[in-house]
Amino acid sequence: MEELHPPTTLSHYQILSRLGAGGMGEVYLAQDTQLDRKVALKFLPADVASKRDRMERFVREAKSAAALNHPNIAHIYEIAVSDDARFIAMEFIDGETLSEKIRSRTPLPKLLKYLTQVAEGLNKAHAAGIVHRDLKPDNIMITRDDYAKILDFGLAKLVDGHGDTATRTQAEVSNSTGSEDQTVAMSPPLPGSASPRHTLSTPGMIMGTVGYMSPEQAQAKVIDNRSDIFSFGCVLYEAATGNAPFVGGSSFEILHKIIHEPAPAISDSNREVPAELQRIIRKCLAKERDKRYQSIGETSNDLAELVEALKAGAVRKESGESQQRGRAAVAPFPTAQTNSAEYVASLLRQPKIFVGTAVLLIVGLLAGVGIYMRGGKSETTINSIAVMPFVNGPGNADVEYLSDGMTETLISSLSQLPNLTVRPRSSVFRYKGKETDPQTIGKELNVQAILNGRVEQHAQELSLFIELIDVTLNKVIWSQQYQRRQVDLISLQSEIARDVSNQLRAKLSGSDEAKVTKNYTANTEAYQLYLRARFYWNKRTIESLKQAVDYFNQAIEKDPNYALAFAGLAETYVLFPVYTIASPKDSMPQAKAAALRALELDNSVAEAHTALGYYFMHFEFDPAAAEKEFRRAIELNPSYARAYQWLAFDVFMITKRFDEAVSMSKRAEELDPLSKVVSADAANILYFARRHDESIAQINRALMLDSNFAYARYILGNNYLVKGQYTEAIAEYRKSLAANDDPYVKALMVRALAKSGQRSEALRLFDELKSESTNRYVPNYSFAVAYAALGDKEQALSWLEKDVAERSAFAIFASVDPNLDDLRNEPRFQEMLKRMNLQ
Repeated sequence: MEELHPPTTLSHYQILSRLGAGGMGEVYLAQDTQLDRKVALKFLPADVASKRDRMERFVREAKSAAALNHPNIAHIYEIAVSDDARFIAMEFIDGETLSEKIRSRTPLPKLLKYLTQVAEGLNKAHAAGIVHRDLKPDNIMITRDDYAKILDFGLAKLVDGHGDTATRTQAEVSNSTGSEDQTVAMSPPLPGSASPRHTLSTPGMIMGTVGYMSPEQAQAKVIDNRSDIFSFGCVLYEAATGNAPFVGGSSFEILHKIIHEPAPAISDSNREVPAELQRIIRKCLAKERDKRYQSIGETSNDLAELVEALKAGAVRKESGESQQRGRAAVAPFPTAQTNSAEYVASLLRQPKIFVGTAVLLIVGLLAGVGIYMRGGKSETTINSIAVMPFVNGPGNADVEYLSDGMTETLISSLSQLPNLTVRPRSSVFRYKGKETDPQTIGKELNVQAILNGRVEQHAQELSLFIELIDVTLNKVIWSQQYQRRQVDLISLQSEIARDVSNQLRAKLSGSDEAKVTKNYTANTEAYQLYLRARFYWNKRTIESLKQAVDYFNQAIEKDPNYALAFAGLAETYVLFPVYTIASPKDSMPQAKAAALRALELDNSVAEAHTALGYYFMHFEFDPAAAEKEFRRAIELNPSYARAYQWLAFDVFMITKRFDEAVSMSKRAEELDPLSKVVSADAANILYFARRHDESIAQINRALMLDSNFAYARYILGNNYLVKGQYTEAIAEYRKSLAANDDPYVKALMVRALAKSGQRSEALRLFDELKSESTNRYVPNYSFAVAYAALGDKEQALSWLEKDVAERSAFAIFASVDPNLDDLRNEPRFQEMLKRMNLQ
């Protein structure tokens, strides 16, 4: 199935955004136009839908889950078919996972309240003969209304409901060692058909999540509802201590502990856990299921009584006194907001490794010995990676461009691999020059692996050492040393890209290898000049952008057919008006010419399409053409955050498609989670959408990345200004100007001063702005904002008309800018919007 784009409509569902994809399908956020609600749509890929057994599994999953109508179970609405695409419409839940609640130090009584609700939901499922089979904190959502909902009965199957009769089907084992889950499948295919009330079984298979599965699951035995009770005990244990009860360095080590070893004493992690809760957990975690609770209803009753006793303060603790009564001893991990559909999408992205059932014999042997040694490659397929800034070995500033450039080239090359998320430069370069633990980086960037490198140059010789680290295990899984002559730099980059790709994928297809190892020039001098140009482009100052143009042009002189150099030139010229280096009429035609030349040489250069999209929107006033170019860039490079960012900000927002803009900006943030610019743009979209409280919350997240970020400061000031908080607005504008002397921010300050009653101060600052315009480029838009603030509509409209005529980078923002609301009903203003195709 081709990727769906907003506002595609299937049946009565309008697509809002794509949330994720994996082996068992794709997940989209959509709007139910009949009932006016947001839903999550889960699709099967065409190649899976064409297989009878996989299709029947898909339908069984939906039917079993849809049958469970309970307030603590996420609801399945329907199975539908539209344009030959089969999908499930599911409840969209906005909130946090229980895992996030645990890590954010939620008080233990509250966690127990949630888990009592979970037990009630499981009781409903068990009464219907359904076992969840994959219960864990990440499968439990806490809604904004503070209710627990069990997610993803994707592993659930109908059981007979009598005694121990149960199900065994295709195995999916997740290795949870206290960080990200690792999914492993261990089974032959599903049978072709089965009665919905009978066993769907093939002997000798495992299903569940390592770390939360029951001993009978771990041994591929018949399971029943008591398996869920064991998993529930694991979740209770983690809520009480902050740690999973069974952890280890590999899936097999964890399986051995589940089968043979008791969970560590709860009091070792948290001495304040009530004795009664410890008893409940121990009973849930009994190795022999006959010694566990025999129904989740019994567990729920005991837990509910404990919660009531905690409220009354009549609970005996195991030992000791504490100021933190009722609170789980959990490390202060950062809390992240999520929702049910995003979680389902993340499940679909989990890697799968298929292993024969003979592995179970090996598991038994290894469990006896207690040791499992890994080979050179990672046990899992790595689906996300961060290429960290290569270290400039000698610390020679003259060759820093080389270490930075080689990093950026490798990021670009690996981004060509399908189904691999590669964090962009702006996220990874925040760690440059810092000693940061790999596991910390993995958590902050949400990646499975990181690649480190060290570059040294000695005369005409290059030495490069790289290592690939699995951050889940905090283990180097591959390393390599390269020694090459500097003239072989281009072939070295291709070799590195191929070697790393082979470590991430079992085998590259011919087309994938061609993409990854593609060179855009055979001229080493041109390539080095290009790297220097990118080095200065990324500094984003007035002088560095001028130097970037110089180096891009030098690279083109060395190789007149260097498409990437032309694309870089285009990307630089479109920024010239924003950085007040040159007027749009001077720089934008040069940007267009460079972009078209790049595409003439190679139509697959995503950066050229993005620059051309920016040109069409800001200079040609052609939203349709701009959107086409941005979408083409995304099609060529689905991991290209800037394309999503500019499509959201420069097309969707300006044309008042605010929901699409917000959705697309979120996707940009997912791809580039540590980019302060992407984060600030997301806040600015909310500001222009008049969603000011949301904008303030978002911009404060951006300021956590850089508290002195001038752009973020004036966005915060803008929100305060609209809300009438003039003192706060003026303070934020002052902070912005202290970081960057931007004439536009001075115009905003004029408005804030005038609105706050400080008109004489506003006029003084406005005179200062006029004087500056004789020495530097000051956008006409700035004067329009200032005159509007001072109540001079005629002058404001005149300056705005000049801005439109000049094709300023600011002009299109008139369509949504609250600072110009006083002019919005003026005929001249309406005419300007028509001229920009925004009316």
